[in-house]
Amino acid sequence: GARRAVAAVSKLTTRNAARTFIAPTVSRRADFVQELYLKELKAFKPTAIKDSDAVGHVATFSVPKAPASPEEADLAASLKEYETMAVEVEGNEGVSADAPAPVVEDWLVEEEDE
Repeated sequence: GARRAVAAVSKLTTRNAARTFIAPTVSRRADFVQELYLKELKAFKPTAIKDSDAVGHVATFSVPKAPASPEEADLAASLKEYETMAVEVEGNEGVSADAPAPVVEDWLVEEEDE
């Protein structure tokens, strides 16, 4: 049992050793890939770029129109309207202009010293 297991393992290791002996090393494969890449890079010829290539891919620029100025023609009339507006005071919503002002009670009561 044990001898067969040892023999099987030793056969696998010798078989793997023979394969790696024949196979190229990792550095040689990297050199091959690098050489192939450089060869293709040198053989590449880019196409010339023309102005007509951009048509359909780029929007044409157009200058936006100038913004309209705000309306200031009726400035004097709006100022006069503002000056004649009634002043709204908080708390006087229900009081008319003709009614006398309500009497304000003094809520602070001071204690007299004896």
